[in-house]
Amino acid sequence: MTSFGISPQLSVWRALLALAVVFVMLATTGWTAQHTHRESTALRSSLSAWVRDSVHGKPLPDPAKTAPAKLARFFGSLTPYDRHDLATRYPLAVGNMNGAPVSLRYEANRVALERERDVESRRVHDNRLSTAGQQDAARRMHRYEALMRPDRHILAFDPEGSGRIAEVFGDLRRAQRISVVVPGVDTDLLTFEKSYRPYSAPVGMAKSLYSAERQAAPATRTAVIAWADYTAPAGLGVDAATAMRAVDGAVRLNALLRALPGRAEVSMFCHSYGSVVCGVAAPGMPRRVSDIAVAASPGMRAPSAAHLNRTARVWAMRDATDWVQDVPYLEVGGLGHGADPVSRAFGARVLSSRDAQGHAGYFQPGTDSLRNLAEVGVGAYGSVTCAGADEACRADVPDAPAAGRA
Repeated sequence: MTSFGISPQLSVWRALLALAVVFVMLATTGWTAQHTHRESTALRSSLSAWVRDSVHGKPLPDPAKTAPAKLARFFGSLTPYDRHDLATRYPLAVGNMNGAPVSLRYEANRVALERERDVESRRVHDNRLSTAGQQDAARRMHRYEALMRPDRHILAFDPEGSGRIAEVFGDLRRAQRISVVVPGVDTDLLTFEKSYRPYSAPVGMAKSLYSAERQAAPATRTAVIAWADYTAPAGLGVDAATAMRAVDGAVRLNALLRALPGRAEVSMFCHSYGSVVCGVAAPGMPRRVSDIAVAASPGMRAPSAAHLNRTARVWAMRDATDWVQDVPYLEVGGLGHGADPVSRAFGARVLSSRDAQGHAGYFQPGTDSLRNLAEVGVGAYGSVTCAGADEACRADVPDAPAAGRA
């Protein structure tokens, strides 16, 4: 049963009950989430060492005080040897530096991954660790080895804690359309990619979207970023019911968007709690972001689509079997994420998600949901399928040029 079939009285009681549970959790467990974002110890150390160094007698620019465009010019003024030397000496700093050349970030992150792999390899055989600790080290070691493969392009990497990471599929520098996939809860280094139910994890989502976009518009050069470069909530607890993680994530997301190379239009694809991140980030997104599409959203921290972004089109979808339809779509005292993005009052363009099969099935190949997301990603708006019988979601939108379509 969808939320549209629930009586208003039942919805109110369900909302009140859910809020009561959350308040009890806050009272009994305490407020444990961090309120401000801090870089990890390893990344801070790398950045601190970077700003104290120089190249050919000139101080290295402070990334915290230098715009991405100016950082790009700095790297452009260096010789290939100097760029390689800096990436090798400060891999975490360069690999996470918005403004550094994309190819150099890939190189730096491969160095950082190799070093972290070696650390975990030693921990696997460290008798001072418990069996569980050695097993965790082994899982991380194998994950780092997989991410180090020459065919993988890691745009951001931070090993601290549960870890943060972003990966690119396609040629980001030459792309005519860029898509960014923002995942939700329980996303970290170890869940970034899955062999079981692969399309429920960021890598599977992004690869599936990239393949569908190429099928939708073979002549259009596309690139997709699997962006897990924020600390997502762990499970459906207090963090998932508030916007604290989303606020920190939004800062990081907009920093990435402002530093993307080229002038290609950017489409956002935000799943579950990732839609909260995108909702918080939306007012500050650069104008090149043309579309914000959300799936399985618990709310976007906005009363309507018009409050999100003045220029980007807002799309939403939710499968009839998705449990998220039963969350309370309201916000009280910082708890809950506000209006339902697929409701008529919110004003988003509601897309069909037929065959999505639950909360984690929107990027599954062969589904209406994936095809619609891909059409948005390549700008083929006239080809999308709206939810319901009308064509309201296609109203007043341009279609992709015929040359870019299949």
